[in-house]
Amino acid sequence: MPVTFRPAEEKDTALLLSFIRALAEYERMLDDVVATEEILNEWLFDRRVAEAFFALEGETEVGFALYFQNFSTFLGRGGIYLEDLFVLPEHRGKGYGKAILARLAQITRERGCGRLEWACLDWNQPSIDLYLSLGAERMNEWRVYRVSGDALHALANITD
Repeated sequence: MPVTFRPAEEKDTALLLSFIRALAEYERMLDDVVATEEILNEWLFDRRVAEAFFALEGETEVGFALYFQNFSTFLGRGGIYLEDLFVLPEHRGKGYGKAILARLAQITRERGCGRLEWACLDWNQPSIDLYLSLGAERMNEWRVYRVSGDALHALANITD
């Protein structure tokens, strides 16, 4: 059965949260999920800072992607950053992950963006293998840094 896609809508907030929780469980990070339907609704559908779509098998949502636009100063143009991609375990091995990435590449090109980027946990070898097989480059010389929680609050309050 060929994969189809549909954009996430405001009525899908609970479904999106269920996919996010399933992803977090897979990544052994379920305790880190503090998102609620209300928070997702505000940021995705009111503020529109990110977008999401579902991959469907027939009428059933089997995977999702959540992404947002970023900007490359070196390219002088926007890009797409894939925050999350997840396929339900019982639907893996059917090409849905590859199809989701291909759809994101299409969106990237349709918008005239210069690149599609994402991060992957270093232990997630099945995903790493997929990404490399599709021509993705591992950016070994780059490290991701994050400031959140108390550290974000402290940094925001530096005045000198």
